[in-house]
Amino acid sequence: MKISTDAVLLGGLASLENPQKILDVGTGTGVISLMLAQRYPIAQVTGIELDNMAVNQAGENFISSPFSSRMKIWEGRFQEFSSEEKFDMIVSNPPYFPDHLKSENSKRNQALHTDTLSFRELVCNSASLLSKEGCFWVILPPRQMQDLREVSKEFGLSQWQSTTVQDKPGKRVLREIVCFGLEEKEFQSQEIFIKNEDGTAHSSYQKIVSGFLLEFP
Repeated sequence: MKISTDAVLLGGLASLENPQKILDVGTGTGVISLMLAQRYPIAQVTGIELDNMAVNQAGENFISSPFSSRMKIWEGRFQEFSSEEKFDMIVSNPPYFPDHLKSENSKRNQALHTDTLSFRELVCNSASLLSKEGCFWVILPPRQMQDLREVSKEFGLSQWQSTTVQDKPGKRVLREIVCFGLEEKEFQSQEIFIKNEDGTAHSSYQKIVSGFLLEFP
Protein backbone atom coordinates (compact mmCIF):
# COMPACT_ATOMS: atom_id res chain seq x y z
CA MET A 1 0.00 0.00 0.00
CA LYS A 2 1.20 3.50 -0.82
CA ILE A 3 1.54 6.11 1.91
CA SER A 4 -1.78 7.95 1.82
CA THR A 5 -2.54 11.56 2.63
CA ASP A 6 -5.17 10.25 5.08
CA ALA A 7 -2.54 8.38 7.07
CA VAL A 8 -0.14 11.32 7.11
CA LEU A 9 -2.87 13.72 8.24
CA LEU A 10 -4.05 11.43 11.04
CA GLY A 11 -0.51 10.67 12.18
CA GLY A 12 0.33 14.36 12.28
CA LEU A 13 -2.88 15.63 13.85
CA ALA A 14 -3.89 13.05 16.48
CA SER A 15 -2.79 14.50 19.78
CA LEU A 16 -2.92 14.11 23.55
CA GLU A 17 -0.70 15.40 26.30
CA ASN A 18 1.95 12.76 27.13
CA PRO A 19 0.23 9.54 26.06
CA GLN A 20 1.89 6.46 27.53
CA LYS A 21 0.23 3.76 25.42
CA ILE A 22 -0.96 4.21 21.83
CA LEU A 23 -2.91 1.72 19.70
CA ASP A 24 -3.07 1.99 15.89
CA VAL A 25 -5.97 -0.05 14.52
CA GLY A 26 -5.32 -1.22 10.96
CA THR A 27 -1.74 0.01 10.93
CA GLY A 28 -0.98 -1.23 7.41
CA THR A 29 2.74 -0.76 6.88
CA GLY A 30 3.00 1.30 10.07
CA VAL A 31 3.04 4.90 8.84
CA ILE A 32 0.74 6.34 11.53
CA SER A 33 2.39 4.30 14.29
CA LEU A 34 5.83 5.56 13.27
CA MET A 35 4.67 9.16 13.14
CA LEU A 36 3.16 8.91 16.62
CA ALA A 37 6.28 7.22 17.99
CA GLN A 38 8.30 10.12 16.59
CA ARG A 39 5.98 12.74 18.07
CA TYR A 40 5.68 11.11 21.51
CA PRO A 41 9.15 9.92 22.61
CA ILE A 42 8.04 7.97 25.69
CA ALA A 43 4.91 6.33 24.27
CA GLN A 44 4.65 2.58 23.73
CA VAL A 45 3.01 2.07 20.33
CA THR A 46 1.15 -1.06 19.24
CA GLY A 47 -0.01 -1.56 15.67
CA ILE A 48 -2.79 -4.03 14.81
CA GLU A 49 -3.00 -5.42 11.30
CA LEU A 50 -4.90 -8.29 9.67
CA ASP A 51 -2.96 -8.66 6.41
CA ASN A 52 0.15 -10.83 6.78
CA MET A 53 2.20 -9.04 4.12
CA ALA A 54 1.48 -5.67 5.69
CA VAL A 55 2.34 -7.09 9.13
CA ASN A 56 5.72 -8.23 7.86
CA GLN A 57 6.41 -4.86 6.26
CA ALA A 58 5.30 -2.93 9.34
CA GLY A 59 7.47 -5.16 11.53
CA GLU A 60 10.49 -4.42 9.33
CA ASN A 61 9.71 -0.71 9.39
CA PHE A 62 9.39 -0.72 13.18
CA ILE A 63 12.66 -2.58 13.67
CA SER A 64 14.48 -0.25 11.26
CA SER A 65 13.24 2.89 13.03
CA PRO A 66 14.92 4.79 15.89
CA PHE A 67 11.82 3.94 17.96
CA SER A 68 12.03 0.15 17.66
CA SER A 69 12.26 -0.47 21.42
CA ARG A 70 8.84 1.17 21.89
CA MET A 71 6.97 -0.41 18.99
CA LYS A 72 5.31 -3.75 18.38
CA ILE A 73 2.94 -5.28 15.86
CA TRP A 74 -0.01 -7.58 16.60
CA GLU A 75 -1.32 -9.69 13.72
CA GLY A 76 -5.01 -10.51 13.61
CA ARG A 77 -8.54 -9.14 13.73
CA PHE A 78 -9.16 -6.16 15.99
CA GLN A 79 -12.30 -7.95 17.16
CA GLU A 80 -10.04 -10.60 18.76
CA PHE A 81 -7.52 -8.22 20.32
CA SER A 82 -7.53 -7.83 24.09
CA SER A 83 -5.34 -6.05 26.62
CA GLU A 84 -5.34 -5.86 30.40
CA GLU A 85 -3.91 -2.34 30.16
CA LYS A 86 -5.91 0.55 28.74
CA PHE A 87 -4.69 2.84 25.96
CA ASP A 88 -4.38 6.62 26.25
CA MET A 89 -4.73 7.10 22.51
CA ILE A 90 -6.35 4.89 19.87
CA VAL A 91 -6.12 5.90 16.21
CA SER A 92 -7.63 4.38 13.10
CA ASN A 93 -7.76 5.02 9.37
CA PRO A 94 -10.48 2.37 8.98
CA PRO A 95 -12.17 0.66 6.02
CA TYR A 96 -15.30 2.58 5.07
CA PHE A 97 -16.96 1.05 2.01
CA PRO A 98 -19.82 -1.44 2.51
CA ASP A 99 -19.48 -4.98 1.18
CA HIS A 100 -20.23 -4.26 -2.48
CA LEU A 101 -18.68 -2.78 -5.63
CA LYS A 102 -15.35 -4.40 -4.85
CA SER A 103 -12.36 -4.35 -7.14
CA GLU A 104 -10.35 -7.39 -8.19
CA ASN A 105 -7.55 -6.39 -5.82
CA SER A 106 -8.15 -8.39 -2.63
CA LYS A 107 -5.57 -6.43 -0.60
CA ARG A 108 -7.20 -3.13 -1.49
CA ASN A 109 -10.65 -4.57 -0.76
CA GLN A 110 -9.54 -5.61 2.72
CA ALA A 111 -8.17 -2.14 3.41
CA LEU A 112 -11.25 -0.29 2.18
CA HIS A 113 -14.32 -2.46 2.86
CA THR A 114 -16.11 -2.70 6.19
CA ASP A 115 -16.81 -6.43 6.01
CA THR A 116 -13.41 -6.94 7.71
CA LEU A 117 -14.16 -4.38 10.46
CA SER A 118 -17.53 -2.69 10.88
CA PHE A 119 -17.91 0.72 12.48
CA ARG A 120 -19.79 -0.87 15.38
CA GLU A 121 -16.95 -3.32 16.03
CA LEU A 122 -14.36 -0.56 15.73
CA VAL A 123 -16.14 1.75 18.16
CA CYS A 124 -17.16 -0.97 20.63
CA ASN A 125 -13.65 -2.41 20.94
CA SER A 126 -12.00 1.02 21.04
CA ALA A 127 -14.32 2.25 23.80
CA SER A 128 -13.55 -0.84 25.89
CA LEU A 129 -9.78 -0.42 25.44
CA LEU A 130 -9.67 3.33 26.06
CA SER A 131 -8.43 4.78 29.35
CA LYS A 132 -10.80 7.05 31.25
CA GLU A 133 -9.13 10.21 29.99
CA GLY A 134 -8.02 8.73 26.67
CA CYS A 135 -8.94 9.76 23.14
CA PHE A 136 -10.01 7.91 20.00
CA TRP A 137 -9.03 9.49 16.66
CA VAL A 138 -10.57 8.50 13.32
CA ILE A 139 -10.35 9.78 9.72
CA LEU A 140 -13.24 9.14 7.30
CA PRO A 141 -15.17 10.76 4.44
CA PRO A 142 -17.94 13.05 5.79
CA ARG A 143 -20.90 10.73 5.15
CA GLN A 144 -19.22 7.73 6.75
CA MET A 145 -18.07 9.89 9.65
CA GLN A 146 -21.68 10.79 10.37
CA ASP A 147 -22.49 7.08 10.57
CA LEU A 148 -19.60 6.56 12.98
CA ARG A 149 -20.75 9.51 15.09
CA GLU A 150 -24.12 7.88 15.58
CA VAL A 151 -22.52 4.58 16.59
CA SER A 152 -20.14 6.33 18.99
CA LYS A 153 -23.06 7.76 20.98
CA GLU A 154 -24.30 4.24 21.71
CA PHE A 155 -21.00 3.40 23.38
CA GLY A 156 -20.72 6.52 25.52
CA LEU A 157 -18.18 8.40 23.41
CA SER A 158 -18.34 12.18 23.16
CA GLN A 159 -17.01 14.22 20.27
CA TRP A 160 -14.12 16.42 21.39
CA GLN A 161 -12.74 17.79 18.17
CA SER A 162 -13.47 17.78 14.43
CA THR A 163 -11.15 18.80 11.60
CA THR A 164 -12.43 19.08 8.04
CA VAL A 165 -10.01 18.47 5.17
CA GLN A 166 -10.44 20.16 1.79
CA ASP A 167 -8.18 20.05 -1.25
CA LYS A 168 -8.40 23.85 -1.63
CA PRO A 169 -10.38 26.66 0.06
CA GLY A 170 -13.95 26.66 -1.24
CA LYS A 171 -13.86 23.02 -2.36
CA ARG A 172 -15.98 20.24 -0.88
CA VAL A 173 -14.91 18.50 2.32
CA LEU A 174 -13.03 15.31 1.45
CA ARG A 175 -12.32 13.95 4.92
CA GLU A 176 -13.10 14.56 8.56
CA ILE A 177 -10.72 13.79 11.38
CA VAL A 178 -12.61 13.45 14.64
CA CYS A 179 -11.45 12.92 18.20
CA PHE A 180 -13.77 11.10 20.63
CA GLY A 181 -13.44 10.43 24.35
CA LEU A 182 -15.31 8.93 27.29
CA GLU A 183 -15.33 12.24 29.17
CA GLU A 184 -17.34 15.33 28.25
CA LYS A 185 -15.27 18.21 26.85
CA GLU A 186 -15.93 21.48 25.08
CA PHE A 187 -16.17 20.78 21.35
CA GLN A 188 -13.59 22.37 19.04
CA SER A 189 -13.41 22.51 15.25
CA GLN A 190 -10.94 23.59 12.59
CA GLU A 191 -10.23 23.37 8.85
CA ILE A 192 -7.26 22.03 6.90
CA PHE A 193 -6.55 22.79 3.25
CA ILE A 194 -4.07 20.69 1.30
CA LYS A 195 -3.24 23.26 -1.37
CA ASN A 196 -3.52 26.94 -2.19
CA GLU A 197 -5.22 28.06 -5.39
CA ASP A 198 -1.86 28.06 -7.17
CA GLY A 199 -1.21 24.42 -6.24
CA THR A 200 1.40 25.06 -3.57
CA ALA A 201 1.04 23.46 -0.14
CA HIS A 202 -1.34 25.33 2.16
CA SER A 203 0.10 26.56 5.47
CA SER A 204 -2.45 24.52 7.48
CA TYR A 205 -1.23 21.32 5.79
CA GLN A 206 2.44 22.28 6.06
CA LYS A 207 2.06 22.85 9.79
CA ILE A 208 0.90 19.26 10.33
CA VAL A 209 3.27 17.35 8.06
CA SER A 210 6.42 19.48 7.94
CA GLY A 211 8.28 17.19 10.34
CA PHE A 212 7.61 14.09 8.25
CA LEU A 213 7.54 14.75 4.48
CA LEU A 214 10.69 15.50 2.49
CA GLU A 215 8.73 17.27 -0.24
CA PHE A 216 5.35 18.99 -0.32
CA PRO A 217 2.87 18.37 -3.14
